[in-house]
Amino acid sequence: MALITLRRNLCHLSDFRIHGALAALKNHPVIHVHKVSEEHLCPWFCSPQSEPFRVRFHHGCCKKFHSENGNDFHPVGEPVFSQAHDWDRPEQNLKSVDEQMFYRRLNSFTSSEEVLSFISTLQTMPATLAAGALQRICEVEKKDGNQKLPKEILKNSVFQALCIQCEQESSGLPDAVLVTALQALTLLQVDPHSSLLLNLVTECHCRLKRGGLEVHSLCILGESLIKLQGPGCATLELIICQLKSEKLEEFTPEDIVALYRILQACTEKVDQHQAFLNKLNNFSLSVVYHLSPTLMSQVLSALAVLDQTQALPLVIKLGKYAVRHIPHFTNEELRKVLEAFICFGHNDRFFTKALERHVASACLTLDPEVVSKVMEYCSRKRMLSKPILDAVAETFVCQSEKFSPHQISELIEPFGKLNYLPPNASALFRKLENTLLTHFNYFPPKTLLKILHSCSLIECHPVNFMAKIFSPYFLQKLQGEELYLDRLSLAQLTQLFLTSVLECPFYKGQKLLPKYQVRSFLTPCSSLETPVDFQLYKSVKIGLIDLLGARLYFASKVLTPYCYTIDVEIKLDEEGLVLPYTVDEDVHKRVVLCIDDPKRFSLNSKHLLGKEAIKQRHLRLLGYHVVQIPYYEIEMIKSRVELVEYLQRKLFPQNVGVRW
Repeated sequence: MALITLRRNLCHLSDFRIHGALAALKNHPVIHVHKVSEEHLCPWFCSPQSEPFRVRFHHGCCKKFHSENGNDFHPVGEPVFSQAHDWDRPEQNLKSVDEQMFYRRLNSFTSSEEVLSFISTLQTMPATLAAGALQRICEVEKKDGNQKLPKEILKNSVFQALCIQCEQESSGLPDAVLVTALQALTLLQVDPHSSLLLNLVTECHCRLKRGGLEVHSLCILGESLIKLQGPGCATLELIICQLKSEKLEEFTPEDIVALYRILQACTEKVDQHQAFLNKLNNFSLSVVYHLSPTLMSQVLSALAVLDQTQALPLVIKLGKYAVRHIPHFTNEELRKVLEAFICFGHNDRFFTKALERHVASACLTLDPEVVSKVMEYCSRKRMLSKPILDAVAETFVCQSEKFSPHQISELIEPFGKLNYLPPNASALFRKLENTLLTHFNYFPPKTLLKILHSCSLIECHPVNFMAKIFSPYFLQKLQGEELYLDRLSLAQLTQLFLTSVLECPFYKGQKLLPKYQVRSFLTPCSSLETPVDFQLYKSVKIGLIDLLGARLYFASKVLTPYCYTIDVEIKLDEEGLVLPYTVDEDVHKRVVLCIDDPKRFSLNSKHLLGKEAIKQRHLRLLGYHVVQIPYYEIEMIKSRVELVEYLQRKLFPQNVGVRW
């Protein structure tokens, strides 16, 4: 790790990293710095014909420093910045060239080396321009994707001199220049305890207490202090208080988003700021169409982190405008958008169509984290999107090595939940099997169990892994340090074991011990069975009473010996007579009614979910006569007479009448 110390250890720079907060700088370009300067600054430029001048700043006593042990720094060698009368080169006075040209030149550079080389050609360097130079260095390093500032930049004497000037002349900097300098140095990860940062923070604090800082400066200062001191610093409360007192109509869209980012960092005090958040959420409706893809993703992320469930109108409007930005979102931005929509339960068919087009065309280039988030979005919304599922299946077959165990779980589970086999199902599950066999020990036990259980839902039975997951060793790992296995894991194990018995009769390996088997698949999270909808059941019950003559002739919510709970069961004898549900003798046939409400289907479709499909499949294999009563058929019935006729056709298709 490279460390440098300027005069009196005032600039201890360690582990320079550039983070996402650079977006605040991007919304406020470098050229803004010169606009607030009260003086007309005339930098000196080098003639193209002459050799570059060595820079002499206002405080030209800067020297090159060297450290033997990384802590004690001493000036060595000759001064880097010679006095003007020592220069033996022609000087060019470019007073006719104003600072506008300086910022145009600065913004044209694409590397820190170019910026510093340009600065070194200037005869004098006012602090306002020094702050702009630091900001540009920050911008180009972030654009290059560097996580650390190169050592040659850290040791560059021009860079060190820029830092010195910002400290020595901080009291004379305009407000916007001061906070911009602080932000740039913060993004460059300057040691917060260095005299440079302490001096700038102190100066900002003094001006804050005096009041008068503009909204944009307050936002920049707030985000910089969060990075330097954390969201708990007292000064941040003062900044938020002053921002609350400003009129939201005077905020730019960029400042509105910066305010959301500041409040997002203060999640522990969200109740304290809720009244202001309500006002901010309502006002933000008017600026949505001004937001760029980056700003839009940041607002949605903040709303999710702050749990602004009452801001659904804003979420819906953001979702509406996000449709046009889907191709332009970065991977990280798209992930944040999907996380927010998952959090708020938002679903928009136009957004879904745009997402389908984007994923289908760019899936192979998306980050694994984004792919798994897209699949989680489909799963949470019960959204059977064949274009997305097909594209993701193809991506996994081609790039399975890119996905972590957790991401593989997020990718495979929706296929089972949504009861869908892609066109390349054989290649997909062959690749999955090879991945699990090769990296079996790298998969956390619960993650592995979820993957294998999801496969069984769509009849891709993990026969080669059943002996392993039923073994005492795996079950002990699954339990971990807990006293008992959780109910969901036990239910998944039990259903896998039932699958091995009913659908894989050729399997002769390890059996699941009885102590790990549950009696019912109904769990609090309804992961394996969906409870019957009361209103739909009530409608069907009325028709059954009219058809069979009495409530005595059918039972409801019956728990079978095979862990499944039946919505309605009707018993018939050998002659087809309906028996009272209390009778257990002479039962020749058991008719099961599956009263399926919309929650048992994929969203806006007639496609059963995987857990319902495997339930009906198992009940048939166990000898039950399964009759499906879907909600969309019941909704078409207009009268009680029609309902009775419908149930008669469903239950007794071969009989004209019914006997009991």
